[in-house]
Amino acid sequence: MRSLHAPCLTNSCGFSGSHILDLSPQREDMLLLLLISLAVLSDAGVSVEVFRAGVAPRCESRACNPRMGNLALGRRVLTQTVCGNNGTELYCSYSDPNANLACSAAKCAKCNAGLPLLSHLAGAMSDSSFRHPNTWWQSAEGAESETVQLDLETEFYFTHLIVVFRSPRPAAMTLERSQDFGRTWRMLQYYAGNCSATFGLEEGKAGRDGAACTSKYSGAYPCNRGEVIYRALPKWESLDPFGAVGQQQLRVTNVRIRLLKRQACPCQAKDLTSAQEDLPTRHFAIYDLIVKGSCFCNGHAEQCVPAPGYQPIRDRTNHVVHGKCVCRHNTAGDHCERCAALYNDRPWQPADGLTGAPHECRKCKCNGHAQSCRFDWTAWRESGQRSGGICDCLHNTEGRQCQKCKAGFYRDPRRPQTAPDSCKPCSCHPMGSMPFHLADGSLCDPSNGNCICKPGVGGAHCDRCMVGYWGFHEYGCRPCDCAGDCDPFTGDCMFSSDLDLYNLEGNSSEPVRIFRADELFSALHYSEKCECKEQALTNSKLFCTMNYAYVLKVKVLSAHDKGSHAEVEVKVQKVLSQNTKVKIQRGRVTLYPESWTARGCTCPILNPGVEYLVAGHSDRKHGRLLVNMKSFVKPWKASLGRKVLTLLKKDCNW
Repeated sequence: MRSLHAPCLTNSCGFSGSHILDLSPQREDMLLLLLISLAVLSDAGVSVEVFRAGVAPRCESRACNPRMGNLALGRRVLTQTVCGNNGTELYCSYSDPNANLACSAAKCAKCNAGLPLLSHLAGAMSDSSFRHPNTWWQSAEGAESETVQLDLETEFYFTHLIVVFRSPRPAAMTLERSQDFGRTWRMLQYYAGNCSATFGLEEGKAGRDGAACTSKYSGAYPCNRGEVIYRALPKWESLDPFGAVGQQQLRVTNVRIRLLKRQACPCQAKDLTSAQEDLPTRHFAIYDLIVKGSCFCNGHAEQCVPAPGYQPIRDRTNHVVHGKCVCRHNTAGDHCERCAALYNDRPWQPADGLTGAPHECRKCKCNGHAQSCRFDWTAWRESGQRSGGICDCLHNTEGRQCQKCKAGFYRDPRRPQTAPDSCKPCSCHPMGSMPFHLADGSLCDPSNGNCICKPGVGGAHCDRCMVGYWGFHEYGCRPCDCAGDCDPFTGDCMFSSDLDLYNLEGNSSEPVRIFRADELFSALHYSEKCECKEQALTNSKLFCTMNYAYVLKVKVLSAHDKGSHAEVEVKVQKVLSQNTKVKIQRGRVTLYPESWTARGCTCPILNPGVEYLVAGHSDRKHGRLLVNMKSFVKPWKASLGRKVLTLLKKDCNW
């Protein structure tokens, strides 16, 4: 024997044919398949002895496949007839001629399908050929043709077939397989003593259906234990069993053998007794049906369990080849045909049976906020084929990787970003606050939960009118038309006695006073009516004499009532001027209006979402940018900006 290349369904090897020299055709095929059963789980660099010792290969970082076995073992084999189905029948058979080519006399016996000791049922074909070597199935006497069929509960790999006959092998038979549970069938092989006469096919050449005909296994000898063999792959051919071509050749759900024409043992013609008595030898009989294959797992499993629909036969049978994969490589499904729920960051692929590449599924990056993700081809292409996972976000998060909070929620800076409760609901009053993002309608800043109040609205949650405003409504609050404060609900001006007694009933049992002492003092002692006069840039000398610490173009983001003072968050879009002691850069800064605590009014008003030109002074002690009645605040216009820049360059010498 020169060498052997055995089919392999595991690790880094693919399927290949074999060549064996100096052996008879029948012995060659039998020895080939015995060696395949030992070598089928081996991979490069691992000896067959390792597997004889019972050490199973692992799927770590390489392609793998469950062990091969007889798919018929432990499953029901169907036939059209059985010997003795209607009662006890007599049958006879001949043994092969001895070394002197002398035939022995026929041996006759009785069969009865209802008596265990006399029955020859279809299940005898698929029992263990080592534990039960002399059991067989036999058709009814006189059957002109017969069908032997194996129906599987799911898809399997089918690599080769061995049928060992007790009767003479048929003069004509066919082998077919189905990949759709019997809806359609494909011819795999024709067998005939004369291919052209029986099937109209030339020996060894494929017909229109792609199947070839062979006369190798259709001779009348041997009369007993003659073999019929089929290989799913021709000799010397090597391909990836997990690739599309390999799967098309190897996947099966049903196998069907049609026994089309009986032939008698040549010894019968020499038997004078047979000629006189017409012995009952017109039947088919099979010792063993071996449908060699394995669980179909796309190279992502080394073990299988019973698949849905599997119905075990009554007899206890070991070494059943089951059909549901125990998937590895982060795959899932009965055949590991898809990625597991959270492992869809790149497209699913079968493992490579030639190179051994496992093609493992990769986990999506979801920041701990998803239990599943889906693969998206557009995202995959846009990322340069690096990442295509789209997370199915939980915990009030959204985004490809659940990296941001949903609209109406904000990221709690005190919690880790991966914590399930890191996104908290916005607590902004829906009537008193403005959307932070017009696109998604979020009511608060997603980074910290701050609310953007409508004009005249205050409070951390934008849930009440600021001092000096009244009429909490969808448009905000209106300014009081009073020298002091007014009733926040009616707008009626309030005097000293009113302020002493005015309380707001909150949700708690104790009343909550609206105004603090410093607010009441300033409102009572500044008797002149507060008015926000329209400012105009008419006197350049007056503007320059103000010696402003800063001149900015800003967009108002939000306004917050902090109790003792107010804060207005703005985005600096352009710095027109600043003195050497004030360092202002483009981006977010906070302005501090000198509100009612010092003046009893809130002029100038800065409305969220509006762009302004703001010129003001600074509080050097606290490092704050102030806005007060001395400040210059005007809605931004390009012409205003050009006018101020010209004025700063020519007239102001700050």
